[in-house]
Amino acid sequence: MKPRIHPVSRPVVFRDRAAGTAFLTRSTADSTRSVEWEDGNTYPVIDVEISSASHPFYTGNTRVVDTAGRIERFERRYGTRRTETRS
Repeated sequence: MKPRIHPVSRPVVFRDRAAGTAFLTRSTADSTRSVEWEDGNTYPVIDVEISSASHPFYTGNTRVVDTAGRIERFERRYGTRRTETRS
């Protein structure tokens, strides 16, 4: 590997605000905030909105999306699309 072209990888705590969980891993991301971890050391902390602890795919919780309402709203705004047949 070429020297000085790769970013520095360091231990970082990622904190999922939605699930209230945190995990320690290595990352090239950096933060000005820090948190004391379970081992007594202080690590940079990065707050995330979604992680494997809160993502519907991993938790099995699904969200119902109102697609019918979206389609009706689209048709009201832009009208219905007519299809033309060519001979």
